[in-house]
Amino acid sequence: MIGRLNHVAIAVHDLEAAASVYRDTLGADVSDPIDMPDHGVTTVFVELPNTKIELLRPLGEASPIAKFLERNKSGGMHHVCYEVEDILSARDKLKEEGATVLGDGEPKIGAHGKPVLFLSPKDFCGTLVEIEQV
Repeated sequence: MIGRLNHVAIAVHDLEAAASVYRDTLGADVSDPIDMPDHGVTTVFVELPNTKIELLRPLGEASPIAKFLERNKSGGMHHVCYEVEDILSARDKLKEEGATVLGDGEPKIGAHGKPVLFLSPKDFCGTLVEIEQV
């Protein structure tokens, strides 16, 4: 069921400073910022040869990233995203196996324009997991 690692997401306070580290210091290609109001974040993607790094900044007070940054003053890894071929069958299989799908259980459109779901960190070794249909 699980496919490639699509990206690792890192929550940051200062999106421009974080993007600069990857772009200017490490020489990576960094996308322009994208506001994702449905997810409460502004995001940029750092393109790597084998995966991506997603840098997240809160978009609004109710952002789950704002809450994460309150608890993690320096920022840090927020989630990992794995690709799946069929998000609905993956969701159903994961639920059958006892995994907790967060939210209402229905996919939302993510930053890549594809359906995504989040899975409880309690079920995945303390790591928030996103699955994205490819």
